[in-house]
Amino acid sequence: MTIVTADVIITGARIITMDPRRPLASALAIRGGRVLAVGDDSTVAEWRGPSTEVRERRGVTITPGLIDAHLHPIQGLELTVGADLGGITEASALLGALRAEADRALREDADPWVRGWNLDYDVFHELPCTAAAIQRAVRGLPALLVMYDGHTALASRAGLERGGITQARAFADNSVIVVDAGGVPTGELREMSAYEPVRLAAPALTREQTLDATHTLLRGLGSSGLTGGCIMDGSRSTLELLRDLEDTGRLPIRIVSAVDHEPSFDRERMAQNVALRGIRGERWRGGLVKLYADGVVETGTAWLKEPDVEGEGLEPFWKDHDAYIRTVGEYAAAGFQIATHAIGDRAVAAAVDAYLLAGVRSANGAPHRIEHLETTDDVDLARIAAAGITASMQPLHLQWRKAGAVDDWARRLGPERTAHAWRVRDFWDAGAPVALGSDWPIAQNDARIGLAWAMLRRQPGDPDAPVFEPEQRLTSYQALHGYTVGSATAQGDADLGRLATGFRADYAVWDADPLRVTADELVQVPVSETAVDGRIL
Repeated sequence: MTIVTADVIITGARIITMDPRRPLASALAIRGGRVLAVGDDSTVAEWRGPSTEVRERRGVTITPGLIDAHLHPIQGLELTVGADLGGITEASALLGALRAEADRALREDADPWVRGWNLDYDVFHELPCTAAAIQRAVRGLPALLVMYDGHTALASRAGLERGGITQARAFADNSVIVVDAGGVPTGELREMSAYEPVRLAAPALTREQTLDATHTLLRGLGSSGLTGGCIMDGSRSTLELLRDLEDTGRLPIRIVSAVDHEPSFDRERMAQNVALRGIRGERWRGGLVKLYADGVVETGTAWLKEPDVEGEGLEPFWKDHDAYIRTVGEYAAAGFQIATHAIGDRAVAAAVDAYLLAGVRSANGAPHRIEHLETTDDVDLARIAAAGITASMQPLHLQWRKAGAVDDWARRLGPERTAHAWRVRDFWDAGAPVALGSDWPIAQNDARIGLAWAMLRRQPGDPDAPVFEPEQRLTSYQALHGYTVGSATAQGDADLGRLATGFRADYAVWDADPLRVTADELVQVPVSETAVDGRIL
């Protein structure tokens, strides 16, 4: 008789399993990359053999590996170029940063551009969002500045010229090239279809540079306990890049990658996407499609049931919304899981409607998902919970809110819809599946910060900071669930998110118990080790 023994046994730890049948343990046995046994030290020791590696981990806490349910690592590398403009809200500071970046580019770059990202809309309360306003600061160079949410950009005159943008144009989605009274582009470009020509005209990373940068970024995620993530902006080239990373031993974590479907895609492009459904490697796979139902509140492109205070927000992202419904149905029939970006309450309702028509579960059993849900009314919250549709949310996006509702997001929506902001606790209490993520590079990809914002709904480390909708705060267990069980379930992985017999042995080792420290302390707790399939990263 063959005696089964463990490849690895971990002992002496406080193990938070996220398995309700055995919430806590002290030891873990791993064989073939999966959990063989969970329990106390003496029980798990029975699985020890002559070649078993024993890892003593006394004084630490082990959780399942965290999964970021929504991030953009590859697109993020394309957008996070040049100066990080985060935190700048005054015109003088922005212009100074642009002058410094222009001078650097002129000294160092063969094809000098001024690039910047993470810019707050607040700066344009003082400065016009126009090419003319930044022309002198960028020294007349081509420039592209991307707002923190990635939905709006400002190009300089030379940037517009390099992108071939000379007039307004029609898009299949609700992207807009803003023009003045004479029809001349001002420089403000709303949504990616409008600013992508400028970005593509700028110098880009080589293939090898992209591979190296993606490897470095994904490896760094482990420092906050992440062992997986869901990419929300993929394509065939994304999947090929993941394949090449894995083939060269440079894919440190698990990745599920969506493929984008834009309103402009024709039948041939859709067929190409459909052909990618089953493509996969050991640590990566496809099978998910990403659609947009709207834009963002700050520029009036979110889709609302009632107009915002400036009379905007009544247009869907797809100019032919029936085409969105048909597209959802066709991808669902092909076995895909659907993820829809929906920020406004009308966009959320439209996604629910489409999913109910198509059937709410994909071929792998995972429910379809709605991303962001920044404002959701009671009717649609109840429908989402009843149908079992996943609410994939990012409470750390609250960091751009301001006390007194003076931020553009709250000001445009007004108090009633603002009170329905990021209703993550309401979704949890209603029984809806809840997954948590960062939306990097829109927000920090450090999962500890994401956990803290879900628990605090204010700036971690600042007890005097405003708390936004305090009734929506999650407990530490609920927040951890959102980054483990919730995110695993959201992508259809029934063997991730828990440390239980038969599950993948993905785990994170914390120097303190993330369920026992305060949320303010959590952001500083070191994660000393992460492992995928029991192999330490």
